[in-house]
Amino acid sequence: MYQNVTIIGGGVLGTQIGLMCAYTGHDVTFWLRSEGSIGRTQPKIDHYSKAMEDALDQAAALIGNPMGSYLYPRGLVNDWKSATSESIEALKEEWKKNKKRVHITLDLAEALKDADIVIEAMTEDPEQKKDIFSRMKDLMPDKTILCTNSSTLLPSTFASFTGRPEKFCAMHFANEIWKSNTAEIMGHLGTSLETIEKVTEFAKEINMIPLVLHKEQPGYILNSMLVPFLESAEALWANGVADPETIDLTWKLATGAPAGPFQIMDIVGLKTCYDIVSMKPEANDEKSVYHRISTMLKDKLDKGEGGVNSGKGFFDYTKK
Repeated sequence: MYQNVTIIGGGVLGTQIGLMCAYTGHDVTFWLRSEGSIGRTQPKIDHYSKAMEDALDQAAALIGNPMGSYLYPRGLVNDWKSATSESIEALKEEWKKNKKRVHITLDLAEALKDADIVIEAMTEDPEQKKDIFSRMKDLMPDKTILCTNSSTLLPSTFASFTGRPEKFCAMHFANEIWKSNTAEIMGHLGTSLETIEKVTEFAKEINMIPLVLHKEQPGYILNSMLVPFLESAEALWANGVADPETIDLTWKLATGAPAGPFQIMDIVGLKTCYDIVSMKPEANDEKSVYHRISTMLKDKLDKGEGGVNSGKGFFDYTKK
């Protein structure tokens, strides 16, 4: 087992990744930039920890239900066929103990000193990622494997900044990691086969299904399909074709999907959506739809409407 896991950043996915590692018995250290970051991350840890416990309660309620095999939280319950109310209660008790495996530090050297695997999960800003990799490279033990959880950026962009390109790759997770338990693993030309094998092994340790890509692809598999979908919805909004509520309703009614594109963006976080759009060269052209999208997203962020974790995004989550 890769016992000591360090998460760089405490955003939506970084928090979930760390908690999933703790759930499966790993010791987890979150490195955060500042005291203010702790104030933003601790509520996420509490929220997602409770969400995982609630998912186990929901799983217990599905015992004996024919739909249980489709709806159970795959990352939390390994073997649904043999699951019982008692076994799920035991998982809940174990989770209560494993929460103590989670730690937060502002000291980067302390966070990295004995890490078996480090997962960078900071904002989609290439320069910030290059900076943190450069700061980390002399602090990690030789044994440490380094992964980026970047949603859209290629690992080859950062390999030279890591000090260990052969032990560096991308590993990306879907939101609500305890339900959608995928781990997309993507190396660059300099990533060793041994590293890919070790990261695949680690993914299995934390109850993920490893999905290994054969070559670099911006957005991996999932986001190569998801991002264009979300951008098409953003364009309809930015061009005044329809409002977010109508666009989401249209998608859900026509496809039977449980969530529309704007609800998905609220879950992902509007800051991430803004960062992705703003990186497009067209976003600098005031006549382009990407410029309108980025401007409109920035306006919502300036109002504190960052998505589910802010209580409001395209939809209001403070309403009961």
